Amino acid sequence: MKKYSVIIACLFVMLFGIQSCGVYSFTGASIPAEAKTVSIQYFPNNTLIVNPLLSSELTNALRDRFMSQTSLDLVDRNGDLAFEGEITDYNTSPVAIQSDQTAALNRLSISVNVRFFNKFDESKNFEARFSAYEDYPSEQDLNAVQSALIATIIELLVDDIFNRSVVNW
Repeated sequence: MKKYSVIIACLFVMLFGIQSCGVYSFTGASIPAEAKTVSIQYFPNNTLIVNPLLSSELTNALRDRFMSQTSLDLVDRNGDLAFEGEITDYNTSPVAIQSDQTAALNRLSISVNVRFFNKFDESKNFEARFSAYEDYPSEQDLNAVQSALIATIIELLVDDIFNRSVVNW
């Protein structure tokens, strides 16, 4: 009986500790308890090569991440946590040059400039550039693999943005 009392007391202390540090989720997000909303503005594509779907795919993926992994409500503007930014680079380049001076692989790279604002803790505000890439065989046409590459790259970018803004790793 005494053993169970100790276990219950430990669980109580752990639960109290988690709640006192703000809102915690098992995704690792640590969000101020007073934060109830998030606003994520549309990320325009300011690159030389414009993929017409890239802006909406990135914006929606970031919104989806916050909706699925936090309890914050999405609002159009002035959220307690707020994001804005732009896609700054979208390019493909050869990598893994072979002895005959041809590329074995090409690399699709995407960069995003992000501004994050935390209404309750301005020390968490930041402006940062996030970049990610995926390689693909040079014998494949970019148009044939572009959708899958973009999906993977966006997932990497959203992971990095989410982690920097609310996971604080």
